[in-house]
Amino acid sequence: MGGASESTADDTGRGAGHRVGTAMAALDAHGVVRAWSREAELLSGIMTADAIGLFAGRLLADPEVALGAPAFTDSTRWGTGWSGIVALRRGDGTPLDVYLRVRPLTERDGGVRWLVGATEMTAVPSWPMNGAGVQALLTGAPIGIAVRDTDLRCTWVNDALALQDGIPREKRLGRRLTEVLPGPDAESVEAVMREVLRSGKPEVDHEYRAWMPTKPQQEHSFSTSFFRLDDADGRTLGVCAMSVDVTDRQRARERLAVLSEASTRIGTTLEVMRTGQELADLAVARIADYVTVDLAESVEEGEDSLARLGSTNGRVPAFRRAGAASIHEGVPESLWSRGETVSVPVPSPFTEVLASGASHLEPVLDTSRGTWLDRERLDRIRQYGMHSLMIVPIHARGAVLGVAVFVRMGDSVPFEADDLRLAEELVARAALSLDNARRYVRERTAALALQRNLLPGRLVGGVAVEVASHYVPADTEHGVGGDWFDVIPLSGARVALVVGDVVGHGINAAATMGRLRAAVHTLANMDLCPDDLLAHLDDTISRLGVEERGLPERAAAESGATCLYAVYDPATRRCTMARAGHPPPVIISPEGGFSIPDLPAGLPLGVGQASFEAVDVELPEGCVVAFYTDGLVETRHQDIDAGIQRLGAVLARPDRPLDELCAAAFDTLPARALEDDATLLLARPRSLLPSQIATWDLPNDPVVVAHARSLATAQLTGWGLEALVATTELIVSELVTNAVRHGAGPITLRLIRHEVLVCEVTDTSDSVPRLRHARPTDEGGRGLFLVAQLASRRGTRNSPAGKTVWAEQEINPPLS
Repeated sequence: MGGASESTADDTGRGAGHRVGTAMAALDAHGVVRAWSREAELLSGIMTADAIGLFAGRLLADPEVALGAPAFTDSTRWGTGWSGIVALRRGDGTPLDVYLRVRPLTERDGGVRWLVGATEMTAVPSWPMNGAGVQALLTGAPIGIAVRDTDLRCTWVNDALALQDGIPREKRLGRRLTEVLPGPDAESVEAVMREVLRSGKPEVDHEYRAWMPTKPQQEHSFSTSFFRLDDADGRTLGVCAMSVDVTDRQRARERLAVLSEASTRIGTTLEVMRTGQELADLAVARIADYVTVDLAESVEEGEDSLARLGSTNGRVPAFRRAGAASIHEGVPESLWSRGETVSVPVPSPFTEVLASGASHLEPVLDTSRGTWLDRERLDRIRQYGMHSLMIVPIHARGAVLGVAVFVRMGDSVPFEADDLRLAEELVARAALSLDNARRYVRERTAALALQRNLLPGRLVGGVAVEVASHYVPADTEHGVGGDWFDVIPLSGARVALVVGDVVGHGINAAATMGRLRAAVHTLANMDLCPDDLLAHLDDTISRLGVEERGLPERAAAESGATCLYAVYDPATRRCTMARAGHPPPVIISPEGGFSIPDLPAGLPLGVGQASFEAVDVELPEGCVVAFYTDGLVETRHQDIDAGIQRLGAVLARPDRPLDELCAAAFDTLPARALEDDATLLLARPRSLLPSQIATWDLPNDPVVVAHARSLATAQLTGWGLEALVATTELIVSELVTNAVRHGAGPITLRLIRHEVLVCEVTDTSDSVPRLRHARPTDEGGRGLFLVAQLASRRGTRNSPAGKTVWAEQEINPPLS
């Protein structure tokens, strides 16, 4: 090859800076060049005269490529030809990468010639990417590659695919996928390949599942992409499948799906036992075949859990089955039903998990003799084919709440480390819900206990009134609020009826309400008039407000309260009442009408500069009096006056039982949640018969004491209370003597017989007698001390006319 020829080629071809078209050449059966195109001259820099007669291998940088090509060495491959990227040796000795296509041309005599096409690959790097390189690339690729013909039979496969699915090359070649991996997944893959062959459109990331022949119980997921193979003339040769094992990715996706489902299915309520069952239900069929959830009894009761729930002095804390679920209907595997106490053997994996806080994984359950398994457990294990076990502690915020047990049975594959991680994540999600439920139970129990202690457990109206009540707090979560009501027995068969409302609702309002209720009880025991009692109560709440303002955590707490206080006397059927900014009572007449007494409103408690006025109202026989808070009669869409009218209309049937009237009043409330606490206290007044009361007016003279004793003795004899004559004589003597000595004006002696015997002495003095402890040398001062010893209760009450000193005795005293 002369230098002039090469120089001319450079000037006309590559030197001109334009891309040369496809170079064509013809070779005889021995690989000798017999034809050379103009494009071949431009591409190679070798003129036609110099190329004709040359062995084609001499035109390549590596002649071994031509000598080793299957199209030349294997006559059975002549029909397919050969193609690849090779390095062409140009006339000036420099290499040039070209894409070479060699196709056979069969002669009439059966001989063969070769048509060669070469295209310049200017974008290809200069490293040698020849046919052998391509073969090495495909064979050594880390992804599985298989080539199938138009009948979907495997014609070529690399080693990576066999490592993926465990099917050896010799079993795969010449066979379709459904012949190697029968099943619906393989059929769907073949359907995809047929569509790729038909349309020529590649299919990317098609996922399917298969079971390894070496591990038939272990499922794997594969992501496969398919594209059609065509020759240079566009004829379809087959389809290429490139496969990647995405089992880990699929498991991660399934794990996320389970955890996402857990966030919506576990913890739907704040019930501990319900949450435990939700965990068991979700885990079955997703992780295990049989699942149990056992919680410490302290968790169900809302109590604090220990940092570790191990055995203590050879004993294990009591556990209760909170959840159980199985692939078998009715959960026949479980030895205990939900709610039953679970027996935890010592020692066992359970106690180890509880003591350490670490999970226990037993892929193959050890059922040999001498293990922790007792006969009853072994019988269930063998009956249902349990073979793999996981025990996961349920712990949250540093406390172990219980354990979750996961079991696989029958043909299920044993648990692996991935299964344990998923179970732990699922249990961790459920543990937070369980701990929230436990805390809610504890807080609600404390709140209800607070409410029970703040409000009267049972209303007792004595002989004075029949009472019924109903209370609904706006804070339904904790069941507490700032409303309160009370029925307080007073001296002389009288009774105090109280209803109040602290501003706001919830725990803080309930705490303030409890202090006010205690204050009302204390003031009521002093037998104060309603207006005086409210004045003292106003002072109390003002002091509480000052205390709360000194506490930073209560800086935003609401203050103020309203109250209505009434005293009913069954001897006179008169009710004295006063209110501090509270809604007035509603009086239902015996005929079914209702009225609102003209009672001065007064200012709410705690506002300051408040004054209160009491009013006497006579209550007719058969009437009903309703005391209530504004939450019952006032809403955002209805003012308080309209609500009071509605309440009166609902209660306008005084002959009905009081409990029914209470329920009827609340049934008229809107179905939506209350905007404020609502309370209703109903009272049906009673009266004492004249025969139950004896009254005498006595002069203020010492000689009247003996006469007073004889009057009392005669009255007790008439009532059949001879057993109380001696003590009553002493009480009457001491009370009348004190009135004569220290009082002024006329004296009134009154005996009242109802559930107890009441002795009252009234004078016009406002001085209050005091109980003294006389010394042995004192000649007097023992009177009230003796009365206190003889009476079950005693006290003094003031009135505009003076004071009344009273003492009560049990008519039927309890046996000692």
